[in-house]
Amino acid sequence: MAGPPVRCGPMNGKENAIAVVTGAGSGIGRAVAVELLRAGWSVALAGRRVETLEETAALAPAGAALAVGTDVSRPEDVSALFAATVGRFGRVDLLFNNAGTFGPGGVPVEELSYDAWRHVVDTNLNGAFLCAQAAYRQMKEQEPQGGRIINNGSISAHTPRPHSVAYTATKHALTGLTKSLSLDGRPYGIAVGQIDIGNAATDMTARMQTGALQANGEVAPEPVMDVSDVARTVRHMAELPLEANVQFATVLATAMPYVGRG
Repeated sequence: MAGPPVRCGPMNGKENAIAVVTGAGSGIGRAVAVELLRAGWSVALAGRRVETLEETAALAPAGAALAVGTDVSRPEDVSALFAATVGRFGRVDLLFNNAGTFGPGGVPVEELSYDAWRHVVDTNLNGAFLCAQAAYRQMKEQEPQGGRIINNGSISAHTPRPHSVAYTATKHALTGLTKSLSLDGRPYGIAVGQIDIGNAATDMTARMQTGALQANGEVAPEPVMDVSDVARTVRHMAELPLEANVQFATVLATAMPYVGRG
């Protein structure tokens, strides 16, 4: 019985690899999309605001990016995203499942509204599932068969911050999603991994440098790392042949209070 197909990204000699990056209008999603575009990938950029997606596309070589307005929590938007990607590029080799939200910051669990909880779950977990499901269907049916899904977890998938119940719960759930997809994808050459990121310098983490609430109740500044370091890590994961998979990777600012007790 033949093994799974061997496919890889442009760095390993496979030109015209196709990626879908969600949350591509800013932050980690933008950095990863630009890294892939500059490396020779074609990339479908997904996000709620087309204007920010077009700004991302302008940072890389012309013609290789497709901006698709997408709310990942809406099944019809996700279906349209993958239809547009396949219609333009013919297949999907990579999904970087990145779209996410922290939700209202600093809200104790007893004060968190159900609507706020539901918004985080719909975006971080349901959106990740919908995109992974659509990618899985396409990768299973395309020829050559197979592809890769990389889920953006968080170090919150391991250790929570204070007042982060919705975000932390969804990131723990994302780890289960990653493991289950990885197992189910084996017969079809679909490799699934997860990157857990701590304190990449983006708009979402800007407050870390001025002061973040710690577990002991103190507020203290935290170091951050350049988001390009995350982008290069995702690219490495993406460009492995499908026989190899980085199941979990953790990339974090070296001196941030995570390992040990602070």
